Amino acid sequence: MSSIIVDTFYGIVSKTPLQPAIKLSQLTGNDIYLKREDLQQVHSFKIRGAYNKIAQLTSEELSRGVITASAGNHAQGVALSAQKLGSTAIIVMPVTTPDIKVEAVRKYGGDVVLYGDSFSDAYEHCQQIAERTGRVFVHPFDDPLVIAGQGTIGSEILEQLPDVDYIFVPVGGGGLAAGVAELVKQANTDIKIIGVEPDESNAMQQSLKANERLALSYVSTFADGVAVKQVGEHTFQAVRKFVDEVITVSTDELCAAMKYIYEDTRSIVEPSGALSIAGSIKHLAEQNITGKTIATVSSGANIPFEKLRFVAERTVAGSGKEVLLAIELPEKPGALLSLCEDVINGHAITEFNYRLNDRSKAHIFVGIMVPDNQDKIALYESLDQHKYSYTDLSDDEIAKVHVRRMIGGPSPKAKNEHLYEVIFPERPGALRDFLKTVGTECNISLFNYRGIGGDNGRVCIGFETVKVKRLETMIGQSHYEFHHLHSEAADLFLGVMK
Repeated sequence: MSSIIVDTFYGIVSKTPLQPAIKLSQLTGNDIYLKREDLQQVHSFKIRGAYNKIAQLTSEELSRGVITASAGNHAQGVALSAQKLGSTAIIVMPVTTPDIKVEAVRKYGGDVVLYGDSFSDAYEHCQQIAERTGRVFVHPFDDPLVIAGQGTIGSEILEQLPDVDYIFVPVGGGGLAAGVAELVKQANTDIKIIGVEPDESNAMQQSLKANERLALSYVSTFADGVAVKQVGEHTFQAVRKFVDEVITVSTDELCAAMKYIYEDTRSIVEPSGALSIAGSIKHLAEQNITGKTIATVSSGANIPFEKLRFVAERTVAGSGKEVLLAIELPEKPGALLSLCEDVINGHAITEFNYRLNDRSKAHIFVGIMVPDNQDKIALYESLDQHKYSYTDLSDDEIAKVHVRRMIGGPSPKAKNEHLYEVIFPERPGALRDFLKTVGTECNISLFNYRGIGGDNGRVCIGFETVKVKRLETMIGQSHYEFHHLHSEAADLFLGVMK
């Protein structure tokens, strides 16, 4: 473990509280504590590693200035650390970075350069500037001094909670998990360290399974603080050696964890800040673990306010208290009333979508609140008892992102229709650039999009064409992530080609 400049470190970095989470403890049957890194000056643990790295530069290196590439939290840590240590900082950020993060970096004196649609684009441009200017590059995670700085969280947990049994840490590039795990395991090998990743950004988990660092072709940016396609060399070796297990959680589970944290603290963390809490809830339940002392790292709170509408929408599903169903009804007067009396009676409806499409049968999209799993099972049994044909879409991502915003069903007029989900960078002109690449050969038959305050947006788009391979070649030339839609929800409501 690399060194820490202790005498100045805690003049900039806060020794954050380890707060009891009363409701979470009751929910899981364990004593759960939140390490409140969201209370740092930059609202993230990233100040620890950034400051430790920059504080140990020579006077000559400080005079040259520092540079980094980041989509937010590390950027703020570098900017503030450079300001405090009398240096200057250039921060290269993707043009898709939310304004709240850009303005925060500028507030701490950072010179922001916006470049590219992704972290990878910004990183490459950052390297070019560093080579040209001679500035010192401060890696977001794969640097021994950065890792050591993040590891101070582990030493504080051991000091604040000596009888801790499990520590759950979020994993992106791996710097936090590597630092905490190495320090804690050197002190007590019996303490279990569990890393937590989003299931659509699990570069560390996949690399561990392959026993080598893998580069993912796509990562979800919902939890943008951990949206890393490839983990670091140093961090991979440390995690492989010191972390007991790396698990994943879904977007819905993250949203539910954000709500649990809010209920215990009245604080709103960002999705990556809720990772370890979501992971602890899932892991403790799956492994039937009770009576243990658990520390979780609430790693950050830099969230665009606009993203909260999406979070609120998905929170109920993430807690397991909402069922999304496609139910087939006869297309006749009184059919909906019968469903309400036979099945839904006594349950709250979260949403209901329907549009006349077929004169013999109707497919409705309905969300129903259920207080617990037992009630959910009773709901299914009631549907079976009354002979309703239904499809459970609670885990269908297409249903939750797109179908719930659309009505009308498959279009009887669309011919040779193929549906795709395209991942757009959230920047002005992105749609225009995509359409210019695709050209005018294919008619657009469907389009659905809603911004959620993230770096990327997800668009459901339909094209009429018989030349599928050519269409996909043109879509690929846009360099946006995309995939042909295949899901139960898409089949039922949007009319996917079989």
